[in-house]
Amino acid sequence: MRLALFVAILMAATAAGATDNVLLIQLQPGGRYVVWHTEGESRISDDEVMALEATAKPEGGEEMPTSAGPARAYETSDGVTIRLLSAKNDKALLLDRDDCNHVRIWHAAGATNLSEDQITDIFMSALPEGGKRITIGKYYVKAFITKLGVTASLWNAPAR
Repeated sequence: MRLALFVAILMAATAAGATDNVLLIQLQPGGRYVVWHTEGESRISDDEVMALEATAKPEGGEEMPTSAGPARAYETSDGVTIRLLSAKNDKALLLDRDDCNHVRIWHAAGATNLSEDQITDIFMSALPEGGKRITIGKYYVKAFITKLGVTASLWNAPAR
């Protein structure tokens, strides 16, 4: 039984890691949204993330070399944002700490690109315990209100 559970969890984690399946949506002044992605092209190691986080200042910490090129960390109202100075598309990472103090990295650019109207629909459906499942394009979506904004879990809706 435990082996079967372990295999099921491993398969789910592998499948989830292959796609951009969770978004963080933040409402900005003026009604615009910033959308962060679980997956992005910019990859830096946990050690690089921790080193940058330690240097973060509101005006920007010390520029440091990373495996994704030079980077600088900024302390913001949302926590720490790492700016990747030579990245093509995925130019920023947002660090989010869970209740156990583990770091989750959100990417500024990812594979899931939704329209402003779709993002609004997701944002409006969110509840603290998870809103009603909605269909957005080819995805089912369930949205949750969190301390940083709305997180939206996406999974493929069956073709009709």
